[in-house]
Amino acid sequence: MKKSIISLAALAAAGTASAQSSVIVFGVMDAGVSYYQANSKFVNTALNVLNPGNPALLVPHPDIRQSQWVLSTGNYAGSRLGFRGTEDLGGGVAASFWLEAGIANDTGGGFTPSGALAFNRRSTVSLSGVVGELRLGRDYTPTFWKDTVFDPFGTVGSGASLTSMLLGGAGTAGTITNLVANPNYVRAPNSVSYFLPPNLGGVYGQVMYAFGENVKFDPAALTPTTPNIARTGRYAGGRIGYAAGPVDVATSYGSSIVGDDFFAGLTKHLDTGNIAGSYDFGPVKLFGEYSHVKLKNDHVFQPIFTPSGDATVNSYLLGASAPIGPGLIRVAYSHLSADIKNVAATSPGLNVPDPKADKLSLGYVYNLSKRTALYATAAYTKNKNGAALPPALPPNGTVGYVTPTIANILNQGAGYRADTGYGYDFGIRHAF
Repeated sequence: MKKSIISLAALAAAGTASAQSSVIVFGVMDAGVSYYQANSKFVNTALNVLNPGNPALLVPHPDIRQSQWVLSTGNYAGSRLGFRGTEDLGGGVAASFWLEAGIANDTGGGFTPSGALAFNRRSTVSLSGVVGELRLGRDYTPTFWKDTVFDPFGTVGSGASLTSMLLGGAGTAGTITNLVANPNYVRAPNSVSYFLPPNLGGVYGQVMYAFGENVKFDPAALTPTTPNIARTGRYAGGRIGYAAGPVDVATSYGSSIVGDDFFAGLTKHLDTGNIAGSYDFGPVKLFGEYSHVKLKNDHVFQPIFTPSGDATVNSYLLGASAPIGPGLIRVAYSHLSADIKNVAATSPGLNVPDPKADKLSLGYVYNLSKRTALYATAAYTKNKNGAALPPALPPNGTVGYVTPTIANILNQGAGYRADTGYGYDFGIRHAF
């Protein structure tokens, strides 16, 4: 239950203006029991098969299965504790704040490296009026909004789309999931955002710029040789959409600087563009999204006879939800394909097959009340050509695959490859 704190008492303690209307305490507690399984298969290359003298052919390589039972959290909605409030300044202008902290309620900690509770989900102050809203602090990026709004599973739990798992950095180190991982994928700190006002006939939009807060040296030659300190961390993006009646369509674009080497003249850009939509027929609501991600290595002077290091990932999602009495059925299919031919100097070029993955998710939510729900989710992932998308997003589970690094995938050497992944969630969510 939302709890309003009478302004006079709160403001007397805080010493703020008496125009403050209220402070709302809100949150979600979501916990479940989950099972994860990841299977890896051994792959022999044509070279090994044609070389009977290779002793590796005489060694058995059984499939490897890793599995795990866990008490998980945030599989239907992320667990959180928040505080928000608004002050009416008159003339249609208002000032607001929003503080929201993620909670790992299975352990009692927070989702920070130290395990301490911090406002890592959202921490903003804003000024709004008839011309829109100006918001400062840590907040969702425009590009992530499309992924979560148009995913029937909301980019959480075992059912989350492959796009969100890839860009969120879920997976084994050295694979494509880490190659295009973006620290600013979900939220960007140190950001300034502008939101269109809500009275534009269904049109909505946002632009955001997040500072990298790096130190600039003058003369530039005094810049330290340490990589990733000159430009890394900056984000710029925007989204525009239209929602009216059963229709909601939107598109967005964003660019993050995910790495740099000042003296080598290198800047790594991760650019994301997506388009998505949904249509609510009543008995069923349909979802769809297409996303294009490009890792661009911008060189001042491109090294001769050296691959660019660029990579691209294309993905799409098709999904649906259908209310059945007090419950909701959710289903989604997502696919991604990555082009990593130019990632390493050892690349054999066009002979490198594209890592691919397919995922099918099915879930059911039973609402006990407006604030409490039981849920169950099952998801199946099939990896090909070295893709290694895991069964679940962090922080739930540590199951991975016995899989080669990108360098080994590019060389097409014999070894274990990620094959199939399974995720099952059974839990309860309570909102207050």
